[in-house]
Amino acid sequence: MRRWRHGSVNTVLAFHDLDFGYDGRSVLRGVNLAIPAGDFVSVVGPNGSGKTTLLKLALGLLKPTAGEVTVFGEKPERARHRIGYVPQHAQLDPLFPVSALDVVLMGRLGLGPSLGPWRRRDQDAARAALAEVGLSEHADRHFAALSGGQKQRALIARSLAGEPELLLLDEPTAGLDALIEEGFFRLLETLNRRLTIVMVSHDLGFVAGFVKSVICVGHKVVVHPTSAITGQVIADLYGADMRLIRHDHRCSEEGHQC
Repeated sequence: MRRWRHGSVNTVLAFHDLDFGYDGRSVLRGVNLAIPAGDFVSVVGPNGSGKTTLLKLALGLLKPTAGEVTVFGEKPERARHRIGYVPQHAQLDPLFPVSALDVVLMGRLGLGPSLGPWRRRDQDAARAALAEVGLSEHADRHFAALSGGQKQRALIARSLAGEPELLLLDEPTAGLDALIEEGFFRLLETLNRRLTIVMVSHDLGFVAGFVKSVICVGHKVVVHPTSAITGQVIADLYGADMRLIRHDHRCSEEGHQC
């Protein structure tokens, strides 16, 4: 595996003096951020603060108005084949007759011939991904018939089928109940043994025992180990007290606290 360095750590995703805005309205300003290989990061902040925007910039779907984004030391467009992405709302017609396996095979698009049947290696990769998320027995089941949690696992399997090294997730547990959410995070914790994970989340309290770092987004972006998240930090970020989380702490700028 190739190695990328930013400072003293191997860096997978980096933002350098980045600004971004929509229609003249500033959303992100002066973002300097480096996410090392093997990290499991939760991106938090108020609605409209730019959390999803960060993911889209990392994918190359949006272009910064100033500064740059690098993924594995390259422009996002060149590294996109090494990224798995699970959007907040998958655009799949519930009436379209596709199985869970069909959905996961979509993750192999671009990795083989554009015409003709799926190759054996594509089938094997898709079934291996379904097994990894615990859905092997549902491979032939209609996607629309899966539960909410099973659908999210299938969408992760779709990303895993592409054999990524970086996994980006946009509020993957939205709408799931607490028990299913916990199982989902345990799956991500297992995947983090071999993947770097960046996840937008709305639930600060629930991610406590799973993530290694928290990225606070509120125009400016600062990374914290979760143990450094205090009531004042949350009040400054959201404008009101919220549940706290405890884990480990890292900051994106030396000597800077948000």
